[in-house]
Amino acid sequence: MYRYDEFDARLVRERIAEFRDQVERRIDGRLTEDQFKPLRLMNGVYLQLHAYMLRVAIPYGALRAEQMRMLATISEKYDRGYGHFTTRQNIQYNWPSLVDIPDILEELAAVEMHAIQTSGNCIRNVTADPFAGAAADELEDSRPWAEIIRQWSTLHPEFTFLPRKFKIAINGAAEDRAGIRVHDIGLQIVENEAGARGFEVWVGGGQGRTPRLARLVKDFVEPRDLLSYLTAILRVYNQHGRRDNLYKARIKILVDALGVEAFAGEVEEEWSYIREGELRLPESEILRIRSFFSSPSITDVSPVPEAGPAAFRHWLKHNRRDHQTAGLSSVVISLKPIGGTPGDATAGQMQVVADLTERYGFDEVRVTPDQNLVLPHVRNEDLFAVWTALVDAKLATANAGLATDIVACPGLDYCNLANARSIPVSQAISSTLEAEGLSEAAGEVTIKISGCINACGHHHVAAIGVLGVDKRGEEFYQITLGGAFGADASIGEIVGKGLAAEDVPGAIARILKSYLAQRQGDERLIDTLRRLGSDAFKEAIYADLAA
Repeated sequence: MYRYDEFDARLVRERIAEFRDQVERRIDGRLTEDQFKPLRLMNGVYLQLHAYMLRVAIPYGALRAEQMRMLATISEKYDRGYGHFTTRQNIQYNWPSLVDIPDILEELAAVEMHAIQTSGNCIRNVTADPFAGAAADELEDSRPWAEIIRQWSTLHPEFTFLPRKFKIAINGAAEDRAGIRVHDIGLQIVENEAGARGFEVWVGGGQGRTPRLARLVKDFVEPRDLLSYLTAILRVYNQHGRRDNLYKARIKILVDALGVEAFAGEVEEEWSYIREGELRLPESEILRIRSFFSSPSITDVSPVPEAGPAAFRHWLKHNRRDHQTAGLSSVVISLKPIGGTPGDATAGQMQVVADLTERYGFDEVRVTPDQNLVLPHVRNEDLFAVWTALVDAKLATANAGLATDIVACPGLDYCNLANARSIPVSQAISSTLEAEGLSEAAGEVTIKISGCINACGHHHVAAIGVLGVDKRGEEFYQITLGGAFGADASIGEIVGKGLAAEDVPGAIARILKSYLAQRQGDERLIDTLRRLGSDAFKEAIYADLAA
């Protein structure tokens, strides 16, 4: 993993000192909340319904054991004993006192962490495949490139005040686990006909009130040209992006307005001025950054265990992933206990994960866009010991990728932008599906819930999406069907009228029962939806309600 150099450390320390002074001035009244808002947002501090919230950056989702241990300590010392892992591979603390936040940032800095660019109209945390450097289907490890982009984009003077927030994702595997098609810029590592590696560049994806899938603007950018090409895209956006309308400020709207060919032409023109300049990446620098990232090499190669308790074998079936190195596996740690809050982990659970990371995980753990954790490198002979420890910590739910592996935003329980609650609905769905045996029976299913149109729960790209809306002061929930996050990305379609919260779990159970009755062979729900269309499930959704 990457370690801070002297420039990283100095930048973070200077920012903390600056913010400590700003907090003091807010507390003693020299700054109003309106004056303080842009300052706190630059440091990852939001004002939610009940308290300030701190969002901590976890670049490309990668953590060392000491960093996970620090996250646990902060949750216990300054919060209410837990943290919430997000769909952007970050962690949020929902209850810190404003006076304590500079101290929290000091403690984070001690383990090379910060909260810079986790909010505001800047380039946000770069996301990547949580199995990068481990996945069996990987062409190239995307982490070095995510780190190069992080260094280039951090406090970039030209892109600190963009028309709107800006999100970049990078993927180096056959399966897109980073969601490049729903980001402002998505990068896919590819190999051309000559065997050289470079990047496909996709632009203009995003969710929210106008969901869009990114369009391909360049089929091959050489590694040395990556930063100059990204700069060209950002400059075109910075110049032409809307600043007069918050809802039309994202780059997806600009790409729509210009048309993808005209947009790509503008980028090419801008790129022609800077391609041969100082932004060209030297091979020596690429190799230097790559040297921080590697996959473990082992000599004691053991097979995946086939014996053991039924619960252990069930967990292996759903939560273990093949590794590119013989004798190793990747393990998904589900943060989706049945009836629990998606993405939450207690201080004690984070301490257990830190211990496992140190003892069995080659000192690396990842956060996923699905609000789970991953130990990317585990020896096969250690899988039983890892599972046993997870059982004791109540972290061994065997549902990774199943219908009870629900993604949900904090919703109206915390967020002042939300229209409806997400957490209680997700808990009820999880309990209902498990009680009826539908999670296991339905196999690979994605269910995602957002408490408002901003879509932080990524409901647009779930096979079953749930969107909370407000109707004259009452909470209702729209069902969307047919969305997908990966290489076959698609935006789900709204099916019918909104449902009351208490009707949502039953409706989703009926969708899955209808799917089981109509699927062909091993067909996934998303494949059945694409074959039959969402209307084939509409009657099932509203069946009991009509009665």
